[in-house]
Amino acid sequence: MFSIESLNKLQEWFAKLPGIGPKSAARLAYHVIEMDPEEVKQFAQDMYKARLAVKYCRICGNLTDHETCSICEDATRDQSTVCVVKDARDVMALERVREFHGVYHVLGGTISPLDGVGPDDIRVKELLGRVKEGNIKELILATNPDVQGEATAVYIAKLMEPFDVKVTRIAHGVPVGGELEYTDEVTLMKSLEGRRQF
Repeated sequence: MFSIESLNKLQEWFAKLPGIGPKSAARLAYHVIEMDPEEVKQFAQDMYKARLAVKYCRICGNLTDHETCSICEDATRDQSTVCVVKDARDVMALERVREFHGVYHVLGGTISPLDGVGPDDIRVKELLGRVKEGNIKELILATNPDVQGEATAVYIAKLMEPFDVKVTRIAHGVPVGGELEYTDEVTLMKSLEGRRQF
């Protein structure tokens, strides 16, 4: 069987990336081989520099290349409203909407007993510390509407009961432009539960 060790190794690395299957990994590896050697060198250097430079914000856990992220440092943001999300990609998604003017708390995962992930494995203690400081008036739980996201939201909501903080959950339901006949039962149930006056 025809095989080139260096090319195979490259494919193996690409296949380790999330969402990249064997065919995509091969396509990417072949693309790199066809690139100008100087571009490949710069690409590799930029990847390495990014890995060393990017870290977690000491306040919220978002990605940054400083001690604190630009959102936490922004004096115009409402520091009393904290949106709790699973990871930095969720922050990016919410920031694209440009409607949220508070700050974030990135958990770095969700509770998943089947995967061996408990509350101590994500940034729940840090969230509790922020709430104990007394400056937070509202926590918006914006974890995904899956089993792990719901379990995490319920756990955090229970944890906040002794504190004078409003705990809300993002709405779930039928997406704009969606059709009821193609919507699953759980989504329809959440839509009915979350209905509001028109």
